[in-house]
Amino acid sequence: MALVEMVMPKMGESIMEGTILKWLKQVGDTIEQDESVLEVATDKVDTEVPAIEGGVLKEVLVKEGDVVAVGAPIAIISTDGEATGESPSEKPAAEAAAPQVQETAGAQPEAASAPETTSATATAAKLDKPAAGRFYSPLVLNIAREEGIPMQELEYVPGTGNEGRVSKKDILAYVESRKTAPQQAAPQAQPATATQVQAAPQAPAVQASVAAAPAAKPASSYSGNAEIIEMDRMRKMIADRMVESKRISPHVTSFVEADVTSLVNWRNKHKDAYKKREGESLTFTPLFIDAIAKAIKDFPMINVSVDGSNIIRHKDINIGMAVALPSGNLIVPNIKNADQLNLNGLAKKVNDLANRARQNKLTPDDLSGGTYTVSNVGSFGNVMGTPIIMQPQVAIMAVGAIKKKPAVIETPEGDLIGIRHFMFLSHSYDHRVVDGSLGGMFVRRVADYLENFDPNTAI
Repeated sequence: MALVEMVMPKMGESIMEGTILKWLKQVGDTIEQDESVLEVATDKVDTEVPAIEGGVLKEVLVKEGDVVAVGAPIAIISTDGEATGESPSEKPAAEAAAPQVQETAGAQPEAASAPETTSATATAAKLDKPAAGRFYSPLVLNIAREEGIPMQELEYVPGTGNEGRVSKKDILAYVESRKTAPQQAAPQAQPATATQVQAAPQAPAVQASVAAAPAAKPASSYSGNAEIIEMDRMRKMIADRMVESKRISPHVTSFVEADVTSLVNWRNKHKDAYKKREGESLTFTPLFIDAIAKAIKDFPMINVSVDGSNIIRHKDINIGMAVALPSGNLIVPNIKNADQLNLNGLAKKVNDLANRARQNKLTPDDLSGGTYTVSNVGSFGNVMGTPIIMQPQVAIMAVGAIKKKPAVIETPEGDLIGIRHFMFLSHSYDHRVVDGSLGGMFVRRVADYLENFDPNTAI
């Protein structure tokens, strides 16, 4: 019997794990090569995973809801078409695979090997002071969430990785020692000094007391008529990312008002012909992205990310655009090498990504590798906003609604009052690496490109 082990595929840059959403095939079902077998969610996108070989789905090694690392086994496919029977050799393989998935998921930390636990105990002591601003992998954050470890406590966990980062081994070791910490610390709790209280977070003790006496926790109450709505998975991820971005990056926002009359007149002149020729709408978004790409070339230190104490300057200009989904959530696909596309190419990429985002057909590659982001808050009628940075990027721009306003027009014959089209540009940037001068000059340069748009531009 020919058996093929199906593993969790790598679904994009920096994606190290995925959550099993739904099995599309059941044990015993016949599947074709490249036919979708299951749905997987990452922290960037939901996607279907195809079969690597045709045959019969022999065994499912992970359950829906499990978090599985890239490369871990998830199923076994029988390529000779037999749906029943199990050889002695394959059962141990399946049994060996299951603990590996559980350990990866962080749902069963006790599955770690005995030697790992022993070494873990030796490194489980807390740091003397929090490691603020330290990078945490998605796997470590997932384990911390499942174990109820808040970020304030996680900052005290010792890390043996590069630049003191917390590895999976470190967090599992801390979890094991944390289970016994309340009992060991109980006799010392009464004489604890103020210095000791400051030296280590008290979250474990609080959580232990809550677990011991759940009835002591007061129930939430809501006055008047209220509806309780549980966050969906995407909204939870968005919430976590926004809070994390604010914690990591000190945000500063600069504003510029731009006269985009030439831009508006040009689009009004070409949009109907473009719609008839291409069958697609010509929006303002590709025009904004074109101006931002040009400004990034002028100020390349905006196109960076931060890794510990290192600044990574990206040579590729991959501009993300926030897209509102029918559910009300936002997703940010990005246009790779936006500076190398003309306006027609940008318009087609913008329409393609927006349409596929609303149809839930984006790929992990569409959502990875972004180096700068633009958010069109004007599409909601807002004149300006203070956007939150997409980590690990260091800047994001919000473009507001275009409004007609009276303005002073300078002419050789004198000043006149005329009606012009204006819009606000809001530029939020990470003040750790982007100073006010750079952040302000960048948004001003984008405005200059928009104001000086050539009305003879072809598309």
